[in-house]
Amino acid sequence: MKDIIKKYIEVEAKKHSDRYHIYHNSLHIEHERNKKRFGEAYSNKEVKKPFVWSVDKKYNPFYVLKNSEKIASAIAKKIKEGTYKPKAPYIHEIPKGNGKKREITVYQIPDAAVSNYLYKRLLSKNKHRLSSLSYAYRNDRNVHFAIQDIGLDLQSNSRLFVSEFDFSDFFGSINHQYLYDQLDQNGFMVSDFEKQIIESFLGSLERGIPQGTSISLFLANIVCWKLDRSLESEGLRFARYADDTVVWSSNYNKICESFELISKFSKEAGIEINADKSNGINLMVKPGLPSEFDKTKEYIEFLGYKLSLSSISIKEESVNKIKKQISYLLYKNLIKPLKGYQLKNIIVPSNDEDPALVTAMMQIRRYLYGNLSESKLKSFVNGKYKRIRFKGIMSFYPLIDDVEQLKELDGWLKSTIYNTLKLRKKLFLKKNILRVSYNFPFNVSEKDLITRFKSASFKGTKGIYEIPSFLRIYQGIKNGITNNGIEYTMNEKAFEYDY
Repeated sequence: MKDIIKKYIEVEAKKHSDRYHIYHNSLHIEHERNKKRFGEAYSNKEVKKPFVWSVDKKYNPFYVLKNSEKIASAIAKKIKEGTYKPKAPYIHEIPKGNGKKREITVYQIPDAAVSNYLYKRLLSKNKHRLSSLSYAYRNDRNVHFAIQDIGLDLQSNSRLFVSEFDFSDFFGSINHQYLYDQLDQNGFMVSDFEKQIIESFLGSLERGIPQGTSISLFLANIVCWKLDRSLESEGLRFARYADDTVVWSSNYNKICESFELISKFSKEAGIEINADKSNGINLMVKPGLPSEFDKTKEYIEFLGYKLSLSSISIKEESVNKIKKQISYLLYKNLIKPLKGYQLKNIIVPSNDEDPALVTAMMQIRRYLYGNLSESKLKSFVNGKYKRIRFKGIMSFYPLIDDVEQLKELDGWLKSTIYNTLKLRKKLFLKKNILRVSYNFPFNVSEKDLITRFKSASFKGTKGIYEIPSFLRIYQGIKNGITNNGIEYTMNEKAFEYDY
């Protein structure tokens, strides 16, 4: 037992120490870059340590790694004696989109390691008991399997009834007796020492399960087991990801029954339905298709996607976040340095070369593509490479097939780059630097932007300025999924539960 606990503690501590090293290195690189770009204004670099390190030394991964043997021995002894209890966690509040805050429970590294050990142990013994339509917190299911299954079902119909209900404070509301009953009554294999550890994590709470630790991921699926089984028994199609559930059927009576089942579950488990965020029951139709109902809907939104009866798209909120990040990269590199009174440390574009624009294009490409260059992506699309792992933001949406949305995004990107360059030129002229007007990229029309950027060279190398393309990365990811499957192709971080 001690060796197993020690291994999990070291893995957990290494995860946190690696994260801190990445932060530190990224801060240094950005600091050096900004010193060159903005001068002495960026001469002071502040390296911060996580606040929880000052709360208790067992939050500090470097301390934990140094003392893992001793810590593991103490925990293993308590588990064997049935006296193990996690230390009181730090409660971290993060803002939600509705202006409220979500409480995240941050356990000390050794306790987080015990939680992760128990989660993996219980999941390996019991995942066959979970519904195949439950996709969260498992190593044999993931968010993209859910989207693929929903999309295929929706696109095989011209109209469907859909049921969408949201729960209020799902993790914080669960009735403990209901949870224990599900563990005891439904054939789950849980040993006495595993029950003791579960109870120790829940012991300080009157209700609910701590949001922010691995064992809660398993318990969340156990709580919903009865709901999953009842929906299956009624012959309803559904997809559940934690507390996000969508149900669909071509039969109106069946879809009404789904509400009765969800309402019953809500009362038994002690989790209220959030009326403000629930869309209820609706008829979903293709655009322009007449209906006997006054009100219909053309799509649903689920887990970052927008799904209709004809396509899978990125949902609007996620699109806006992508646009905001790209706009920020353009502003940071091309506009912000020119906002000051002086042009100290600014390299003025000359000889048809603009280093700041090169940096902006590279950062946008890295954001969309990950570590892929244009040439490598094109080679993969053309079949030169057989296997590539995708890591950029678009790898979080491997199942989209809405080509029109991607073309619109490409058009938006081209227009945004053009308008940013217009403003950049205006700021140079304001500072009486007139020669930029006759230099690339300021002498390029919006119509010629794509072709000119593709053919332009920087330091003798062509393609450096080439504008990244949403459609091009989509084609690469699509090839990857067809040849190698979703799990190999998609961003591996989409599988992580970062607690």
